[in-house]
Amino acid sequence: MPRQAIKRGRRPELMWGLGLDEMLKQQIEDGVGPGFHIRNFPTDSLPLGKDLSQDEKPSAAWIPWSVWSDFPEYRKEEYRDQDSTQRILIQSGEDKPLEMDQVLAEGFLTVVRTPLTRPKIQDVMFRAKEVTSMYSDIYRMTEEILLERELLARKTDQLMFLNKVLASATESLDASTILANAKDTLSLVLPIKMLHAAFWNHQQESEVADVEIFLNGKMPPESESIWVENIMASANFMGSGPVNGFNILHTDSARRPEYALMPEDGKLVTMPLTAGHETFGCLALLCEPGYRLGKDQVETFRSAVNHIGLALRNALTFKEVKRRADHDGLTRVFNRHSFEERLVYEIKRRRRYNHDLSLLMVDLDHFKQVNDTYGHMAGDMVLQKIGEILTTTFRTTDLAARYGGEEFVVLLPHTTEEAAWKLAERVRSVIADCNFHFDNQDFTITASIGVASVEGGALTTDDDLIIKADKALYQAKNNGRNMVVVSGQKPINRNRSAMQ
Repeated sequence: MPRQAIKRGRRPELMWGLGLDEMLKQQIEDGVGPGFHIRNFPTDSLPLGKDLSQDEKPSAAWIPWSVWSDFPEYRKEEYRDQDSTQRILIQSGEDKPLEMDQVLAEGFLTVVRTPLTRPKIQDVMFRAKEVTSMYSDIYRMTEEILLERELLARKTDQLMFLNKVLASATESLDASTILANAKDTLSLVLPIKMLHAAFWNHQQESEVADVEIFLNGKMPPESESIWVENIMASANFMGSGPVNGFNILHTDSARRPEYALMPEDGKLVTMPLTAGHETFGCLALLCEPGYRLGKDQVETFRSAVNHIGLALRNALTFKEVKRRADHDGLTRVFNRHSFEERLVYEIKRRRRYNHDLSLLMVDLDHFKQVNDTYGHMAGDMVLQKIGEILTTTFRTTDLAARYGGEEFVVLLPHTTEEAAWKLAERVRSVIADCNFHFDNQDFTITASIGVASVEGGALTTDDDLIIKADKALYQAKNNGRNMVVVSGQKPINRNRSAMQ
């Protein structure tokens, strides 16, 4: 015999009676019908606070006036606080009729007088259901309004967050500043411990990339090595491809304790940076573990990263344009225009603070023979190497520039004549010892260098360093080349191992 499913009847709706006698209870039960269950409380055991706070609340409570009028005020307030229960007041023939305003003021839906006939009870129930339905509609609409307000508030917060991201991202064209600001603004949504970044740029007609890594701040060498390895792996995965070399920069020049954190010290999130459907970099975010974002927060966060990505792309483009404008395209040192601007600035500073200022003028010896013998590509290779030597030899506060053709200049602020000569001699020696190889042929090249200086506190007003350095260079060329000559001194008293 097949098993039949057990059918459960609908549970009767609960109503309370407070101090009802048996006749009133029976009249109400007859009037409401079988769909309701009345739980009647005797007058000596009426519901207290714990009964009123139970999960199952009665839909209606029938209360005689004689019982209600004996309640203390605090007990009445407890019953009035039961919003989900419709209270119905019962008056006997002996009770003085109440005005409806007073009935409502007492917290009742309506009043009904004995005897409780079926039509009276049905009318009360219809009114109770109507009010309950109205309350339900109001409650639902209130919930919808509150939900819409909450959604609107969240949207407003998201827009304010994105506005802060845009404001902080566009206030600078320096990548370090943008990244430092990004950490602060993104932390408003996601608690970020550290923020690193990598950018890559593919060389022309090659899949090999140059990578620039921005670390949050200076850290111990072993920590930095781990982070660089991690970031380079992410860069390779996101499209950098084979790497020609990488350069490490820091968004914060200080070394703080928190910068010793490792990738395993939190949740590491790596996000690509794209512009025009091209991935040019990535962000590595070390976040607090166990922190989750809502779906809308994730979308907002991605939008913020996209805005930051565009700002970083603009900053990198600006940096490249500025570099091309300020630097010589072949040797990568500064160009003549940048040198002349810096020279004017340093001369003004020297006049104000009376510090030492020196200038080197470097000219490659017999460079035309290199071009004539090995070709212009070999000449370009030599010039590139000279630019590299000048870049690595001097301080970041010095300025090396290509002055024209095979001629270079180096501006040395806060450098005495003696120190300038030593630097010039070092550069001359490095160039002379450099071996070049091109088209299966080996060759070397030498350089002549003129040095000019203005000592701090000097009473002279002759700050034309270029003329002085050029005359010194002419002497070096005239007296055998591959030597250093200091302006105003005779090269005959100098040799290659002593001050020229």
